[in-house]
Amino acid sequence: MKSIRLREGKDRSLLRRHPWIFDGAIAKGGGDAGETVRVESHEGRFLGWAAFSPTSKIRARVWSFDESEHIDASFFIARIKSAVEARRLFDIKSDGLRLVHGESDGLPGLVVDRYGDTLVAQFSSCGTERWKSVIVQALLAQTGLTRLYERSDASVRSLEGLPEATGWLAGGPAPTLVASRTSLPPEGADFPRGGPSENRGDTEIIITEHDWKLSLDIAEGHKTGFYLDQRDSRQKFAAYARRLQFKRVLNCYCYTGGFTVAALAGGAAHVTSIDSSGPAIERAAANVALNGFDASRTTMQDADVNASLRQFLTQGRTFDAIVLDPPKFAPTAAHAERAARAYKDINRLALSILEPGGVLFTYSCSGGISADLFHKIVASAGMDAQVDAFISERMGGAPDHPMTVTFPEGEYLKGLVLLKK
Repeated sequence: MKSIRLREGKDRSLLRRHPWIFDGAIAKGGGDAGETVRVESHEGRFLGWAAFSPTSKIRARVWSFDESEHIDASFFIARIKSAVEARRLFDIKSDGLRLVHGESDGLPGLVVDRYGDTLVAQFSSCGTERWKSVIVQALLAQTGLTRLYERSDASVRSLEGLPEATGWLAGGPAPTLVASRTSLPPEGADFPRGGPSENRGDTEIIITEHDWKLSLDIAEGHKTGFYLDQRDSRQKFAAYARRLQFKRVLNCYCYTGGFTVAALAGGAAHVTSIDSSGPAIERAAANVALNGFDASRTTMQDADVNASLRQFLTQGRTFDAIVLDPPKFAPTAAHAERAARAYKDINRLALSILEPGGVLFTYSCSGGISADLFHKIVASAGMDAQVDAFISERMGGAPDHPMTVTFPEGEYLKGLVLLKK
């Protein structure tokens, strides 16, 4: 068994059971890409079993802190079973949910979402790539499903020295790129070649969420095709629309229209939806039609959000409800300062065009922006806009996107509900 030994004093985070080991913390040792290595303190004390990544700044990700545990197929089967069973504890009003949430489920670098009868997985680390075949088989066995699509096309793959990989791993056409996906030696059996499916190879899916339906294409778009983490926020927005009887709603960075549909379901009179992606706008319009809402109750704009907000301000156009759910401005803390300016600007503009008594749902999904910093940014935006607001609620990811006490980075999604005075 290969091992890595840490520099003196660099074991503190692991003693707190944080799963990341950065390259600068390692004094000596290593392994092949994705290989399990023994992690030792400067004095040689056992700290954990980790997957090694030769090129990433996060040089190793801990699988287990138990010295007696074996990192084998049984380990992954048990972890996936535990993750799937944990989701049964949550009252999720949707057939779209996250089944595996990376480090929070003890599987660093693995994200798995379920959309109806289909699983979508992202393998973003050398460790999960090496064990991919075992993980795929365990997911199918624990869920009883036969369809699994891979969306390992996030930019973080390049940091691990891995190429992008997308396509069916089960339930669709036989994967044609399996041999060329990675140079890592497989730890388990061959990839499953799929089972019977009425829509073999079809990536278009419709899920039910609360009182509405939403369509997506798992082969396209952000993440695994949809933002499941905002499920509870969309329900909350619909409840506000129903209670406050929104007349003019603005949904910024609307993507495929989840908040738009929620607002209409809550009785909003009219929703303006803006996104700089033409295909996303088309999908948003399709989701409005899918739920039977009159298209005249919506305006779809393929445009830049920041420029549109400035234009509304110049025109004196106002709204009684606004959603700001921008993309990730700060992937790491190193980007926080630049991102803070961007968050402040859009929140300043939104608060300026929000009617007194209006509601702003504002979010940051940037891991480099803490909840406390986000609060300060929004407060500063209010000061610049010369407005004040009550913080009605603090929002986060849906419960199937858990944060654990040992991995606070799991709290990537932060939101505030503001009532303008």
